[in-house]
Amino acid sequence: MVTGIGVVSSLGLDREVFWRGLTEGRCGIQPIEAVDCSAMKFKLGAEVKGFDPLAWLTVKEAAMMDRSTQFAVVAAMQALAESGAQVRGQPAAVVTGCSLGGKPTEDEAYRDLYQEKRTRFDPLIIPRTMTNAGASWISMRFGITGPCYTVSTACASASHAMGQAFWMVRSGLTEVAVAGGNEAPFTLGMLRAWESMRVVSPEPCRPFSQDRRGLSLGEGAAMFVLEPLEAARARGAHMYAEVRGLGMSADAGHLTMPCAEGAVRAMRAALLDAGLAAEQIGYINAHGTGTSANDATEARAIREVFPAPPPVSSTKSMHGHALGAAGALEAAATVLALDRGVLPPTVNFSAADAECDLDVIPNTARELRVEAALSNSFAFGGLNAVLAFGSSAYLL
Repeated sequence: MVTGIGVVSSLGLDREVFWRGLTEGRCGIQPIEAVDCSAMKFKLGAEVKGFDPLAWLTVKEAAMMDRSTQFAVVAAMQALAESGAQVRGQPAAVVTGCSLGGKPTEDEAYRDLYQEKRTRFDPLIIPRTMTNAGASWISMRFGITGPCYTVSTACASASHAMGQAFWMVRSGLTEVAVAGGNEAPFTLGMLRAWESMRVVSPEPCRPFSQDRRGLSLGEGAAMFVLEPLEAARARGAHMYAEVRGLGMSADAGHLTMPCAEGAVRAMRAALLDAGLAAEQIGYINAHGTGTSANDATEARAIREVFPAPPPVSSTKSMHGHALGAAGALEAAATVLALDRGVLPPTVNFSAADAECDLDVIPNTARELRVEAALSNSFAFGGLNAVLAFGSSAYLL
């Protein structure tokens, strides 16, 4: 069961503000402030604005963490404070997803080395740039001594991490787990690298729309507390939703082009692991990047798995594509949709595309209680992870 959710995103710095942004259809994709983009082909991104790490961390702690790690730790603090689950001295685990690691720290170090010609460096650069720093800091802060590691599978990182944490709790390997994802990609080097791929939209992304022009980069973190149903019930915890299953697959094809067959295998594997029939799924939070290839391919895969596709939306249209943290932010949107009985929209939608013939909940949230939902993550490298969630209202 999901008993705690923490969120740091471009839509807000906690779970409730994030949720209000989703249901209001607010777009967090705005002019980028962290980097001078005046000479670049795109100037917009879903940045986390107004984040003050010192509201949560000591000066010393904040200085030892990259921005990406700060996001992870703050989101975990929120989730654990709300859940009330005991992790210190208990069989507990931490599994996080992160694709890039501490890019802001790394970018600054390279600038010092190659531009400023410095030869002496902060000894904390390596600990700050480690991709696993978020997981390690969460473990140290909360005294979690069980399995602790980070999954790095590009844009599927957080979904892979959450699914593996779920499997550990379900199998009894651990009694509680903290899981999710974090990312902070807004550096000059990263933005220039994405610009070179020609897949970033100069406008806020418009997934599944005929006039879509690419993705919008984002950043942030979402962390979850997962524990068995019996434990959550015994202490009267609020149960947002049940994690039901994880499906994984590899395309074994192209490094960057999506493959419908791989997505189909992952969705079917998630349904099988969850013990759910296709007709029980009432909502899909799509990978929905806003690129021409991804959206059409994902729509084709969804129609193959679901003869009568349920409503589908891409919340990336609001919080951007947060890379390794994307699956976590989207899992938060999916879990809250099940808990609140409201399906978040695909905003910026302007024109239907025959290749994306789905009900994409255009522009306005929809009140609808559903039994179960999927959250799709399809990454570069052909790595696919799909999470299946069930509404706590349907528990026996």
